[in-house]
Amino acid sequence: MRRAVVARAPTRLDFGGGWTDVAPYSDERGAAVCNLAIARYATARVARNHPAAVPAPGADDALVRAAVRRSTIPHATASVISDFPLGAGLGGSSAAGVALAGALAALDGAPLDPATIAERSRRTEVEELGIAGGFQDHYAAAFGGALLLTGGAAVHVERIAIDDALADALSRRIVLVYTGQSRISARTIAAVSDGCRAGEATVLRALDHCKRLAFLMADALRRGDVDALGELVGEHWFHQRALHPSITTECIDAIQAAGARAGALGMKALGASGGGCVMAVAREGREHSLAVALAPLAERLAFEVDRTGFHLLDRES
Repeated sequence: MRRAVVARAPTRLDFGGGWTDVAPYSDERGAAVCNLAIARYATARVARNHPAAVPAPGADDALVRAAVRRSTIPHATASVISDFPLGAGLGGSSAAGVALAGALAALDGAPLDPATIAERSRRTEVEELGIAGGFQDHYAAAFGGALLLTGGAAVHVERIAIDDALADALSRRIVLVYTGQSRISARTIAAVSDGCRAGEATVLRALDHCKRLAFLMADALRRGDVDALGELVGEHWFHQRALHPSITTECIDAIQAAGARAGALGMKALGASGGGCVMAVAREGREHSLAVALAPLAERLAFEVDRTGFHLLDRES
């Protein structure tokens, strides 16, 4: 019987289609999201302990307690560490949830396929914590690589092949920066969902455009066309920011203006925005000048493409 398991799961860049994976839009009109897992990880350690054992550091965290509560392992303890800023729009809470769900399953002797791990993590957030998020972050963390995710109640996963040359181009030409501003994503997500539920034309039209662009982005990745991807990212931001006034900020607008002057093909804020991370796609050869232009406005986060998704790091018998 294993006594402990260590596992990790990646965060992601959401290229396009974010918000379409949130109900009621996903249920009524069908989602389409294109994203890319990156090598910024949540790492979970779960263990079987004696009933009197002291909980591991972080075991009082709501997500950790919820994941342990849903497992069938008596006296389990867990902890999570991250190598990315929290609340940054990178899908970090879902990466942590996937790492926990997969590690607990492995500890229980039942390794799960990526889709099942993703859904277990998603259900924990929705049913235990009442988080009104979508499915894309959980699937990115579980599968890794580049994905086109479609559907609603049932999620269809297309893995888009990323060779070494494209992975290098993406990590080199995408300048990822962190604004340092905290986000209130649940409030914004709820506002957009309410607008969709009420049939607000502006919200539905913007979501329809975001979904359309997700398919085009997936096609650009299949072709290895980073230029086309960058231009689509810029178009997506135009529609994304129309969803709610709190999605953009003065800092994000300043990043957009500086990026445009320095050779960015397109930029967008990640996740629910209102702060967090912003990515800008540079023209070939303009990566350094773009990074220099954004440096006074936000902290750069270096990254590589993750093509593995959830995986076990260590098991203790």
